[in-house]
Amino acid sequence: MLYDSAAVDEVLLILKIAFLVVLYLFIWRIVRTASRDLRLPQESFILAPSSQAGVQPARRGPVTGRLVVVKSPDLDEGQDFELDSAQLTIGRGGQNDIPIRSDEFASARHARFEPRQDGVWVQDLGSTNGTYLNGARLEHPRRLTQGDIIRIGETDLRYDQ
Repeated sequence: MLYDSAAVDEVLLILKIAFLVVLYLFIWRIVRTASRDLRLPQESFILAPSSQAGVQPARRGPVTGRLVVVKSPDLDEGQDFELDSAQLTIGRGGQNDIPIRSDEFASARHARFEPRQDGVWVQDLGSTNGTYLNGARLEHPRRLTQGDIIRIGETDLRYDQ
């Protein structure tokens, strides 16, 4: 009976120590995360950003641009499509903003261009042959930059700001 009591006391002591170790690890993680957040630059939601050299205030509203047809079996070369605040879809179906009916390699709803606060984004809409940005197949939405070439089927479009 004496041995049973000593064994239980040892197990309880080990459990207490293990609990304290886990508790201290938890507190250490909270402090580490909080200190990392404090080191990151913070922007005030109340005050406007200061006008320092090289820092421009953020634009209000979505960034706009235009798509210029570089080559297409259906669209005229040089034709452009304005990207305003509304999204723009392209594909072989007539319901698209830019229909390319005679492009056999385009899907009915092929891709979407979406102006956002941080730029114009392009997204493939599950097309069979894929959407290509500067020769690389899109796997997820990507932000466009000046001069990017988007290939949809046999149609090439250039993004200009």
